[in-house]
Amino acid sequence: MSGPAPRVGPAGEFRRVTIDDPLVEPLLRELTHEYVSRYGPDAHQEMTRYPRDAFAEPHGVLLLLLEDGDPVAGGAYKRYDERTAELKRMWTHSAHRRRGLARRVLAELERTAAAAGYARIYLTTGPRQPEAKGLYLASGYTPLFDVAADPLTIGPLPFEKHLPVLAPTP
Repeated sequence: MSGPAPRVGPAGEFRRVTIDDPLVEPLLRELTHEYVSRYGPDAHQEMTRYPRDAFAEPHGVLLLLLEDGDPVAGGAYKRYDERTAELKRMWTHSAHRRRGLARRVLAELERTAAAAGYARIYLTTGPRQPEAKGLYLASGYTPLFDVAADPLTIGPLPFEKHLPVLAPTP
């Protein structure tokens, strides 16, 4: 896929990919396993919920963080509305957790979405994903639910974050 040159950060190289890129396979496999483990066998349907091009430019991005050419973390956003990107598919490889990689991916997705002209990020995470809830709260996301309530009584936990206004990149 052509596009911007890969960005190299402190944890490795950020690469924009398409859903069909072989490097995405670990993300899809591990996320499916996580969803099914936490929410039951029907949860695998989440991975096919959106059209394959939903995370493609110009309205979306699928981003991987590579170390030595291997994917260690990733995430995506798709267009939610004209001003809002919806964050999806946040993932850290099971062998690379607790290293701050998800924070780095999140920051890069925010930067990329702002550069694409989005003013806000919206997302939902599952009520059985306390580490995701903690990541978004620690990263300045505003919960759109009662944080004191039992997450299992709420269902999907919605968050939002307003982004700095940047000029779109070509």
